[in-house]
Amino acid sequence: MAGLCAPEEDGRQRRRRQAASEGSVGPDSPADPDRKAARAMPNDGSTTTDAVRMTEVRKVYGKRDNQVVALNGVTTRFGRGTFTAIMGPSGSGKSTLLQCAAGLDRPTSGSVLLEDHELSDMNETRLTMLRRDRIGFIFQAFNLLPVLTVRQNVTLPLRLAGRKPARGRVKSVLEQVGLGERSKHRPAELSGGQQQRVAIARALISDPAVIFADEPTGALDTRTARGVLGLLQHSAQTAGQTIVMVTHDPVAASYADRVLFLADGNLVGELRSPTAEAVAERMTHLGAFAEEDALPAPAMTGEGHR
Repeated sequence: MAGLCAPEEDGRQRRRRQAASEGSVGPDSPADPDRKAARAMPNDGSTTTDAVRMTEVRKVYGKRDNQVVALNGVTTRFGRGTFTAIMGPSGSGKSTLLQCAAGLDRPTSGSVLLEDHELSDMNETRLTMLRRDRIGFIFQAFNLLPVLTVRQNVTLPLRLAGRKPARGRVKSVLEQVGLGERSKHRPAELSGGQQQRVAIARALISDPAVIFADEPTGALDTRTARGVLGLLQHSAQTAGQTIVMVTHDPVAASYADRVLFLADGNLVGELRSPTAEAVAERMTHLGAFAEEDALPAPAMTGEGHR
């Protein structure tokens, strides 16, 4: 780990000079680590800067002798405008944590607050309305309707809610994800990366408080995945979106502000301003790559993607 310190500092200095000369950070550009640190969540217990707060969340499947503890008293928070990656070995509880945080599954016990709304107090109708209005979802499977155009797929959540997008909103969101000229195309006419960008635009269209992404780059090639991850990073930095992403890929996790590590349903660690190498090393200690001969090769060196 010590060998990574010097190049990371050099990268910080270089990015500060670039930011000073260019004045901004684009959707595919590494973010300054210091800006990421400034967006880190406070430790003072305040909920005003939390988009989601989970307290002693426990999820148990099955009954009596057949019980499986998927989450074992997890407490964490996701600050507004932050990008968090969730990692852990298979069966560690990653997807269960995401589903409970998003109101897709109810915890056995504990509290989940989304913008000060206690999810356990809501019936299914109210939960559906909250998810529709304040939560965006991005999955590995793009879940686009093949008979609809890009524009129609993006606006579908609003149409189902009986709402119309604000004037110019659809065009703005499509331009944000680099699909301004593709609004009339259908999914079959797009590449995999472009289809995932449509899914991101669909998640952004209602200006949600939180976007939950479950392996959003799992079906993409390396180059396309970098573009999608850069876009998610950009959404957190410039639009104040809160991104919570489950991933198995250390390189993908290095785009986040921090990484949470789960094992056997427990929150066992946290890494801020992560690099791909640091994430891979932590995962190795958790046994995630125990059967592999070598660590996954990161796309970049010690500077990561910040």
